[in-house]
Amino acid sequence: MPKINVYLPDELAEAVKAAGVPVSAICQRALEQAVRRITAIRQTALGELGADDLAERLPRFTDRARTVVKLAVDRARADAAPNVGTGHLLAGMLAEGQNLALHVLKAVEIDPGQVQRDLDRQASGEEGGAGGDSSVHFSDPAAAALELTVTEATALGHNYVGCEHLLLGLITEPDGTAGQVLRALGAEPRLVRRAVTAALAGYVHLRAQTSAAGDPAQALAMAVQQQLQPLVERIERLEQNQGSTPEPR
Repeated sequence: MPKINVYLPDELAEAVKAAGVPVSAICQRALEQAVRRITAIRQTALGELGADDLAERLPRFTDRARTVVKLAVDRARADAAPNVGTGHLLAGMLAEGQNLALHVLKAVEIDPGQVQRDLDRQASGEEGGAGGDSSVHFSDPAAAALELTVTEATALGHNYVGCEHLLLGLITEPDGTAGQVLRALGAEPRLVRRAVTAALAGYVHLRAQTSAAGDPAQALAMAVQQQLQPLVERIERLEQNQGSTPEPR
């Protein structure tokens, strides 16, 4: 039977040993579930999708996240692409224009406009996902990114999947166009994950203080700015100390 090494943080490894967790059995079940989910995503035929179709296929996704997927499918169709790639998903996120993921990018000083320009310069083709019929399917990297999206939401303890989780899924997926573009601009997974957590915490706090007549979008922008500014300033100080301040784009 083939053997796969699993690397864990020191604290988790010690806790697993102390608890006597059956690592092999748990990993096998988790991998089986992941394979089934990714295979199902790859085999999903993306025809003329409507709101009801997306609600059925992506039940935990928020309305904005479903809109992003719909925009990605539309863009792939307009490009006559053989599949919906990670670049299409990222382009859909940018086109939606009002989601938390874009606020997080701005907060870590990544300009969504620059993301779009860099994305436009990349080849959009990705392997896999093409079925035996003429329907459009998700590419292999896009299917993996969507699986990672759900994993990120679960790891954060959320019972929904939003655009912020999709951003993390795209960044952590290693082979897709979207992840390559985002990482090249400085979207390091750990930093963005912390930024998402801080933004959500700040938004919940601010929303509780905002009257019903207040502007939710303004509250969200204020939350991201207040919660992430100390983090951004700390990173800037580290870059200055190391003499590695990035050139303006």
